[in-house]
Order: sequence, then structure tokens, then C-alpha cells
Amino acid sequence: MTRDEVYESLRGYLEDLFEVPPEIITPEALLYEDLDLDSIDAVDLVVKLQDLTGKKIPPDEFRTVRSVGDVVDRVYALLAE
Repeated sequence: MTRDEVYESLRGYLEDLFEVPPEIITPEALLYEDLDLDSIDAVDLVVKLQDLTGKKIPPDEFRTVRSVGDVVDRVYALLAE
């Protein structure tokens, strides 16, 4: 899976699960401040990303992500392992 494919999957999850308007989803968009996600949303997103990757995502790894781009980088790195 390419970085672009990870980004497009993430965009789809944000639009479908959390009703985030597609025009505000950019790599620079901050999850909590710009996209208005909360901690429960973040947990739901991690579960979807685990389904996407087929790998367990350690919660500690996900605590440091702040932007859409951070999530893409983290998931892409996980897939590369």
C-alpha cells in the first residue's frame, strides 16, 4: 500500500465515520483542533486503521500524532515493518 493509498483510506474514514467535510481534510489538518475529533473518535480511528493494516497499533504510538499527515506517516511506517 502506498502513502497516497493510506491517505485516501484515512480521508474516507474521516468522512464516513466522523462526518468531516472533505475540503478540510489535508495532511496539515490537526485531528483535534481542525477536524474536531475527540479521544473516543481517536480510538475508533485506531480500530479502523488496525483493520486496514492487519496489525495491532500500540496506543502509545498513536498518542503523539497530531495531524492527518502524522497518521499517514505512522500507518505507512507500520505497513513497511
